Amino acid sequence: MALKYAVIGSGALGGFYGGKLAHAGKEVHFLFHSDYEFVRQNGLQIDSVSGDFHLPHVNAYRSTAEMPVADVVLVCLKTTNNGLLGKMLPPLLHPGTVVVLIQNGLGVEEDVATLFPRQPIAGGMAFICSNKVGDGHIAHLDYGRLNLGLYRGDVETILQQVRADFIEAEVPTEVSADLMKARWQKLVWNIPYNGMTVVLNATTDQLMKNESTRRLLHDMMLEVIRGAGACGISIKESFADKMLEMTDGMTPYAPSMKLDYDFQRPMEIEYIYTRPVQTALRAGFDMKKTAMLEAQLRFISTR
Repeated sequence: MALKYAVIGSGALGGFYGGKLAHAGKEVHFLFHSDYEFVRQNGLQIDSVSGDFHLPHVNAYRSTAEMPVADVVLVCLKTTNNGLLGKMLPPLLHPGTVVVLIQNGLGVEEDVATLFPRQPIAGGMAFICSNKVGDGHIAHLDYGRLNLGLYRGDVETILQQVRADFIEAEVPTEVSADLMKARWQKLVWNIPYNGMTVVLNATTDQLMKNESTRRLLHDMMLEVIRGAGACGISIKESFADKMLEMTDGMTPYAPSMKLDYDFQRPMEIEYIYTRPVQTALRAGFDMKKTAMLEAQLRFISTR
């Protein structure tokens, strides 16, 4: 079955993943904002470590009301914009449309499922270094793997087809049997690196090269793993060492939260920090270091 895709949030994530699908010949419809006119006239450029490509003709739209109904909606917005989904999603949906939230943090599926109680919902974790560097221009620096997981709905077959489409588009993709575990595993990296690069005004490699901050990164990873454990999610503590080793080999990188701060955009504090801290606390575990970093980020965000 050929799936029709819609991409909401055609930036660093949506532009790359939707662009890869379109480049592989899949039908993809993109929602653009400020660079709509540019993309309509010039197409979409992806500069990638796995091979640059240009899409000269893109199905580009200014609003979801202009877009066709889709079989799969890839939501790649920053979670700070999730309040818009109540109005943005309905024009794209039929009863079986799978909404895939390729977003950071914990709790995004629950919130969207509340807005759309009958819609199939899935989550997506992107392990990627990519940035939007200009109008219709995405720079993919490293990695790119997707981990998908079903949250609600009898659509496992469709999710496997999405996986197959991404693999055909040369995007390594897995379908996880445990979505919440996959989200906590992503937080093991996201919680220390996103916040610390903002608070310390540093890139990932600078944090890794300093003995004190490297030790703090490791301690925070262990705290996230133990917070997950309190919530019934088993992650081996050796996973923290694996994340450090992965980051050692990573292209020096400013994570998404650091770029948001640098460009004076809202930071994704709620889902990456507040929700995990609250969830672990309800389960009896106090993520003290994470809560301190959350408080620092909230202070910085008000300045």
